[in-house]
Amino acid sequence: MTLSVAVSGASGYAGGEILRLLAAHPDIRITTVTAHSNAGDALVQHQPHLRSLAHLTLQPTTPDVLAGHDVVFLALPHGQSGQYTDALADTPLVIDAGADHRLTSPAAWDAFYGGAFHEPWTYGVPELLVGAGGAKQRDALVGASRIAAPGCNASTVALSLAPGVAAGVIDPSDIVSVLAVGPSGAGKSLKTTLLASEILGSANPYAVGGTHRHIPEIQQALAAAAPAAADVRISFTPVLVPMARGILATSTAPIVDGATDAEIRAAWEDAYGSETFVQLLPEGQFPRTADVLGANTALVGLAIDRPAGRVVVVTAVDNLVKGTAGAAIQSMNIALGLPEATGLTVNGVAP
Repeated sequence: MTLSVAVSGASGYAGGEILRLLAAHPDIRITTVTAHSNAGDALVQHQPHLRSLAHLTLQPTTPDVLAGHDVVFLALPHGQSGQYTDALADTPLVIDAGADHRLTSPAAWDAFYGGAFHEPWTYGVPELLVGAGGAKQRDALVGASRIAAPGCNASTVALSLAPGVAAGVIDPSDIVSVLAVGPSGAGKSLKTTLLASEILGSANPYAVGGTHRHIPEIQQALAAAAPAAADVRISFTPVLVPMARGILATSTAPIVDGATDAEIRAAWEDAYGSETFVQLLPEGQFPRTADVLGANTALVGLAIDRPAGRVVVVTAVDNLVKGTAGAAIQSMNIALGLPEATGLTVNGVAP
């Protein structure tokens, strides 16, 4: 059976990456693409790399245009997708690539986003550990009809540290994460700080001092991974670097007293040893963003810094694939009962 799909925000980076991956999905037929100011244009005018979709024209993003499909992807700016929830009540599966349905706490939403709070949907990070016993978010995605795709930085940090939190070998109350990130994560909107002349040859920190919007999402995910109530505190600093896409997250947390090196590494090996898209590298090896370009893969390197008493986790993802579109499509596959890896690859592009 072939499923009909509509993708909103199709002229943006996230929407374009969803379309690129769906174009190779054997069970999907992309029937509708929508945009706001670009409605009426040919899709390839804004996504010239999507040659197989050259026949599509961007339609207005309205409930009437989006309705009537088997699956709808909402790749809209934060605060805009919530307005379509009621209008798409009859759509079997809706996946939001924005933040509107990620957070469970109205207070956190108000503090970091503002505006109307919308009900949380099933979180779209299948490999994320949930509580004790090795359960994963994948189980909650089976048969889901509403899915919130993750924030790219948030899922990268959560996947980095959840095994240690779940196993009780690290203390989540003193996490420090510094991320090198590409500017595509900020979308296509024209901003001076994202101009090539501003970022080429430079590294630029932003949202410093606990202000980044992905912080409550990380806290929520790691609290869910803990086997008991946990105080999750994180110092989170993203740094823009001159690469179009990619995240390299270096996260550290204190080692819990008594945890051995073998127990620490086993926590990550047990969590990801059988996973396709989250892979723990051999001891002493660490990933580069170049290794995951275009792939739905998170590569994880683990070090135990005994002199500092901390675990160090370095994780690389493509922010537009595993960080956004790939996670959304992987979650869609699970929800629909399709093979989880359909339309996705672990292979990157090099050089």
